[in-house]
Amino acid sequence: MSDSGAGLPWLVIREDGNGNRYRVGSYGTRAEAEKAAARLGGERHGGGGAGEQLYVVERVGRRG
Repeated sequence: MSDSGAGLPWLVIREDGNGNRYRVGSYGTRAEAEKAAARLGGERHGGGGAGEQLYVVERVGRRG
């Protein structure tokens, strides 16, 4: 995956209960990224003990 952000400037980031952040997807539009984040956030993941997972949308080069 390229970090240039030229073609896919919107990221979906997963944050776990321990504060760890992982990029799970790159998208061309904010709407696409938000749709993916909503879909991922609606899935239930069992086990792990990491607590809740939050999916956030960010533009490349920005962190909220």
